[in-house]
Amino acid sequence: MGAGHSHGATTPSGTAAGRHKTRLMGALALTTIFMAVEVVGGLWTGSLALLADAAHMLTDAGGLALALLAIRFSERPATPQKTYGYVRSEVLAALANAVVLLVLTLYILYEAYQRFLNPPEILSGPMLIVAVVGLAVNLVSMKLLSAGSSESLNVKGAYFEVLADMLGSLGVLVAAAIVMFTGWKLADPIVGAGIGLFIVPRTWILLKQAIHILMEGTPPEIDISLLEDKLKEIPGITAVHDLHVWTITSGVDAMSCHLVVTNMADAPKTLVAAKSAMETTFDITHTTIQIEDQDLRKAERELKY
Repeated sequence: MGAGHSHGATTPSGTAAGRHKTRLMGALALTTIFMAVEVVGGLWTGSLALLADAAHMLTDAGGLALALLAIRFSERPATPQKTYGYVRSEVLAALANAVVLLVLTLYILYEAYQRFLNPPEILSGPMLIVAVVGLAVNLVSMKLLSAGSSESLNVKGAYFEVLADMLGSLGVLVAAAIVMFTGWKLADPIVGAGIGLFIVPRTWILLKQAIHILMEGTPPEIDISLLEDKLKEIPGITAVHDLHVWTITSGVDAMSCHLVVTNMADAPKTLVAAKSAMETTFDITHTTIQIEDQDLRKAERELKY
């Protein structure tokens, strides 16, 4: 029997989130600064909407800080006790962000209901000005995180945090404009409920993706049947079993399997071909492959049964 193992760089500098750390820090700085502006503006105008949005931004700042903390942990080297290091902390951060967003959505819907019953007094002028500034800040933050959100669940979680707050600022802006020009106070809770409902589907997708990785499910972009067929196309391989493909962290997939061959003398050549197929066709560089002799495999199965 023979076995082979290879892997590409799984160091922190190679993780998707780690490549966008500076952008996360910029988004966190912008969010924290404007959160303070909203608190001052809310206290100055007596606007509950601005204070509520400031609380929303506090949650976003916490999510961004959590994302950066996860990257910091992922930069720690592997140990004999944690052979993959701490790269999975990025996925845990994404999971935490999704849970926080769902709880926040429930709070938004509850507040919308309360305000629908008892619409609060709103100083629409100052509220509109602060909302416009907040919208601009959130759009800049979203621009900083947009590229990384397609590569890393951790950055995607942070992006959704900023997206949620951008919608909050937009909702405050629309509600303030409606109240200013029409005097219809129910615009505030209606817009708030719409924001909450808009957030739910995207957050649910993020939650499912994080759980799928933690459960070591097959990456969605990998067709496991096609991958198995690709291995079977290699000359000398008669069977593939114990095939597993999973995601270690965003952008880092792994594969392990047993390959049954007709001639053990060809094991080195078979290993090279299998690893090459995984890398070129499926972009999987972290592989663990065991080669098994066909006759020995058959004898073991006969003894077992």
